[in-house]
Amino acid sequence: MSTFRLAYVPGVMPAKWVRTFAERRPGVDVELVACPAGEAALRVRSGAVDAALARPAAAGEDGLAVIRVYDEVPVVVVPKEHLLTAADELTCADLDGEWLLRPEDDVLDWADRPGETLDFRPESTADAVGLVAEEMGLLVVPMSLARLHHRRDLTYRPLADGPASPVGLLWREPTSELVDEFIGVVRGRRAGSSRGQSEPAPKRSAKEKAAARRAAKEAAGTIPPRKAAGNRKPNARRASRRGGR
Repeated sequence: MSTFRLAYVPGVMPAKWVRTFAERRPGVDVELVACPAGEAALRVRSGAVDAALARPAAAGEDGLAVIRVYDEVPVVVVPKEHLLTAADELTCADLDGEWLLRPEDDVLDWADRPGETLDFRPESTADAVGLVAEEMGLLVVPMSLARLHHRRDLTYRPLADGPASPVGLLWREPTSELVDEFIGVVRGRRAGSSRGQSEPAPKRSAKEKAAARRAAKEAAGTIPPRKAAGNRKPNARRASRRGGR
């Protein structure tokens, strides 16, 4: 049995794509490999996995093919009793004067950070979340990571003008047949369509084309609408024939 190995980083949920891929390739064993954000590209380059759903800015995708799948909203993780929770949405200006934590596995590509960044960098996002709970500072992360490390004593607010966090699919070129199939799944291609093309629409019969033209004319008012079968008057010639039998 063939095996397709897919790496994914914390906060990324590959289930919907994997489910579709498995339906199209029932004879292929799908192996999901959880890995840190900074190791996804390395595992693809080394051949340890066939592809990875990762955050390209954190993974360092140089030398790999990548497509952007979606962008995540950045949020500010704060204690539930913090003054910033009074707002439904925050801006960078709201963080002026606040201490911000930046973990070693930070995934945001953000040159001009607001507030004051602590010199001490926690080893992981999970450690940074723990420090937020101890009121050591605030944390800006993609929303999925805030949900992943949820605590009852913390909450988060969207950061309207913060940096979006892209999630992409990374792979090596040239692609294998299985990688190409998974690329198609992620891009939304239909089963059986060729790479980069949509599945052609089925050809219509002459009768269907004629019905479509008549419907268009009726909608435009150029011809009267056809009466329903139950309201049609009997054809006189047909009726006379029936009576003569």
